Amino acid sequence: GIDLPMLWAVIILFGVMMYVVMDGFDLGIGLLFPFFGSKDDRDVMMNTVAPVWDGNETWLVLGGAGLLAAFPTAYAVVLSAFYLPLVGLIFRGVAFEFRFKASAARRGWWDKAFIGGSLLATFCQGVVLGAFISGIPVVKGKKLVGIVTNRDLRFETNLKQKVKEVMTKDHLVTAQVGITL
Repeated sequence: GIDLPMLWAVIILFGVMMYVVMDGFDLGIGLLFPFFGSKDDRDVMMNTVAPVWDGNETWLVLGGAGLLAAFPTAYAVVLSAFYLPLVGLIFRGVAFEFRFKASAARRGWWDKAFIGGSLLATFCQGVVLGAFISGIPVVKGKKLVGIVTNRDLRFETNLKQKVKEVMTKDHLVTAQVGITL
């Protein structure tokens, strides 16, 4: 038969990878934006991205919706761990759309918002990648109760399995609050 968890994993991976590849162009425009001060240059840059903007974000929605549908436990852990990147993406998207509708007096503010959102989204994508590699801490209150790593999130057929059943709990190194490395 068909291995549905593997099929869903491929669909999700494809959606996220398409987003990363396609949105790299948009993020690059946002990162280069401060180096072009002319209104005409910035308008050309934005008009270059405008036809594909919504399509690029759709790939990320496909990955997130697929994760929710196929692996709700993984979705709960991942989404709760990565709210900040979503804020950057939302802020950048709002700035992109509102820049076109803004008056000349307000356009500079939306340009800065687009730059800031692009910087935040780019930085956070690196943070997300690092977190996936090192593991996502799961806390209850202020107590570390486990770390979810890529080896813990197996493709389970039991969708009712709780996060605490799949996360690493053994050999956790903990310290008092306020202690850093």
